[in-house]
Amino acid sequence: MNLVAVATSGGRDSTALLHCTLRMAQPLGIRVLALHVHHGLMPDADAWHEQVRRQARRWGVAFEGRRLAGAPQAGDSVEAWARRERYAALAQMARAAGAGLVLLAHHQRDQAETWLLQALRGGGPAGLSAMPRVAQRDGLVWARPWLDQPRAAIDDYMRRHRLRAVDDPSNSDPRFARSRLRQQVWPALLAAFSDAETSLALSSRRAQEAAALAAEAAASDLPGCVAGDALLVGAWQALPPARRANVLRRWLAQVVPGPVTESLVQRLLAELPVRRSARFQAEGGELRLYRGRLVFADRAAVAGPPSQPPAVGMPVTLCLSAPGRHPVPGWAGAIEVTACTRGGAPGELLREVQVRPRCGGEQFQRAPNTPPRSLKKQAQGQAVPVWQREGPLLLTAAGAMLFVPWLGLDARCLAAQGQPQFSLAWLPATGPSQPPN
Repeated sequence: MNLVAVATSGGRDSTALLHCTLRMAQPLGIRVLALHVHHGLMPDADAWHEQVRRQARRWGVAFEGRRLAGAPQAGDSVEAWARRERYAALAQMARAAGAGLVLLAHHQRDQAETWLLQALRGGGPAGLSAMPRVAQRDGLVWARPWLDQPRAAIDDYMRRHRLRAVDDPSNSDPRFARSRLRQQVWPALLAAFSDAETSLALSSRRAQEAAALAAEAAASDLPGCVAGDALLVGAWQALPPARRANVLRRWLAQVVPGPVTESLVQRLLAELPVRRSARFQAEGGELRLYRGRLVFADRAAVAGPPSQPPAVGMPVTLCLSAPGRHPVPGWAGAIEVTACTRGGAPGELLREVQVRPRCGGEQFQRAPNTPPRSLKKQAQGQAVPVWQREGPLLLTAAGAMLFVPWLGLDARCLAAQGQPQFSLAWLPATGPSQPPN
């Protein structure tokens, strides 16, 4: 490796790291690259960018700067947006320059602050782990060589080498949680507990060990608790309580596209063992429990497009005797008709088909020589979840049950062997259909 990148904002910590890295790298023939991200959030950002560029030039360090495009959306955390976009920009610049290692200037106080903020947010071992010393991400190695160095040591380095740094006023802005912690909490905390910085940083290392153990346990337990994309509640429930919660969090992290709230985790822990069927709202969709299987359905599958109900008193009748896809007025979907050699309905029954929503009391015969039963009983017998029991019912011109989307053709309407026949399938437009109101 003959090129190392240093992320530098121009502040005290990153200026000291850039200077120190250059002193260590030059005797080894390693080139140093300063990476600076212009967030576009502060009035002095242009001046900071120029100061870092000039400082890098004076020191003989290569420089790359990037101004972020866009801004946080209304309601977004400015801190979270800036962090996400900053790391993305740093990664792009480092890869473009051919640097495989990026150094970050976080120190022991930063680590202690992160642990405390995560604790105040109710974070578990992963959150309390704070920042790793070394991480591989985006095809790069990210390292924090000063994570065990106290803030005082960096202050001493700045004074000894008479280094100049920019002063970011957002570091004292009470709108930001970390700023409030630094301005209001740390002085009192250090006055009462002088070793708080060291002790809390040590706690983060202990949390990293706990998080690693939890990951190993989940990797061992999870395969026996899943089938495809479903969590098998019976196998999951057989685990001891702590491992049960650990597996649930790991599985949720894999299937839910956004953050998982602790309130959702606690609700699932309490209700999954005692419920047979349920729906739980989650980020980007919902979790669906049916007959011991918990699955996630994204928002598109949950919502579906709205439908336009037919005019009151106007029956909907379709001719389905020709193969093809037949849109159903008032429903977000279509009936697909396909010629088949067995298990279909004769064409004459499909020339005039009534379409209507479920009203209650309908009977369906699943197979010849079996008694008709209610749609609910038939769906339960076929293990059809409640949320899949949607779509229009099709009846013959005489009013006999013909087709139920979640069950298929009624056995009383099957064509005789050798007779021309057609199979039917309900194709929702996107997600489940909505019955007319």
